[in-house]
Amino acid sequence: MKKLLTAAILFVTFAGHAQSIRYATGFRVTPMGSANLVEVTYPYKGATSGYKYLLVKRGTTAPKHGDDVKVIYTPIQRIVCTSTTHIPLLDYLEVSNKLVGFPTTDYISSEKTRKLIDAGKVEELGIDKGMNIEKLVMLKPDMVMSYTMTADLGQLKKIQELGIPVVLNAEYLEEHPLGRAEWIKFMALFFEKEKEADKIFSMIEQNYLETKKLVSRVSKRPTVLSGVMYSDAWFMPGGRNYAAKLLNDAGTDYLWKADSTKGFLQLSFEAVFEKAYAADLWIGIASFGTLEEMKNADERYTKFNPYQIRQVYTYNARQGAKGGSEFLELGYLRPDIILKDLVKIAHPELLPAHELYFHKRLIK
Repeated sequence: MKKLLTAAILFVTFAGHAQSIRYATGFRVTPMGSANLVEVTYPYKGATSGYKYLLVKRGTTAPKHGDDVKVIYTPIQRIVCTSTTHIPLLDYLEVSNKLVGFPTTDYISSEKTRKLIDAGKVEELGIDKGMNIEKLVMLKPDMVMSYTMTADLGQLKKIQELGIPVVLNAEYLEEHPLGRAEWIKFMALFFEKEKEADKIFSMIEQNYLETKKLVSRVSKRPTVLSGVMYSDAWFMPGGRNYAAKLLNDAGTDYLWKADSTKGFLQLSFEAVFEKAYAADLWIGIASFGTLEEMKNADERYTKFNPYQIRQVYTYNARQGAKGGSEFLELGYLRPDIILKDLVKIAHPELLPAHELYFHKRLIK
């Protein structure tokens, strides 16, 4: 955090409006006259190059640009998104009505967007990797906002070949929780909503930093275990993972905090049990909804202290009308709420009025 706060702040100008990017490292913006060159510098893990988009105000002429730059005219009027994490960005910028298509709409939890879906204003496009491209093209979107895990763009390349701009959103690669939230400024560029995005992010940042400050002087940090078994391996956040950062900022002692892994660890049950059997808290247990479900899945879970004293917490307290996870949808944008939940769990006396939002304790 100290490095982030002391690092130089990147200032860019959008139509006369100064905006700072303080935490996000995966995109940058360079003014080009009345247009903006937007670069996604690290679109997937291991990427050695990125993607460039030239945002040109409708009715104006695009400045000279390279062949590797995709021109998009703004503000866009019709968008297709492919990740539920994009939905809150639209909601908060008050442009949800610009969404015209989405793969597997049942995953969406947002009440505002669900109303649009129920009204037939958002087209179901099928499974993400098997999207109905013909149906997508008929929607005539100004752009598709998506993501990729590898250099192989798959269907996204086909969409681009049909003349529809595909914009990659790499928010999931940000290591700092506020870095992920700051991608609302990225989305805002395409709708010319930069000022609104600044205000929204400033609120989130202030809430996050104020909550973090509350735990700066705590004398005792409860030890934390996370993750569960998948087949023969226990998956949990590495020490430099986004989740580990949140646990640290919440004043807890994540037992794998010294690990240097940015992604997820895969460990044996024995290795986890040896280190974490006496942990104070168990936070993050995949989709399990009860202690009984955990026991039925693997009786060995019952040997951990948090299980025995009923200090096991799920992040799936809130689900959408069709079962989608609100945490997985809204959590990227609202790390301040996640942090408050974690502080409430670890140090309830510091936030007496806060009620858990994403998280809940399993009691049976």
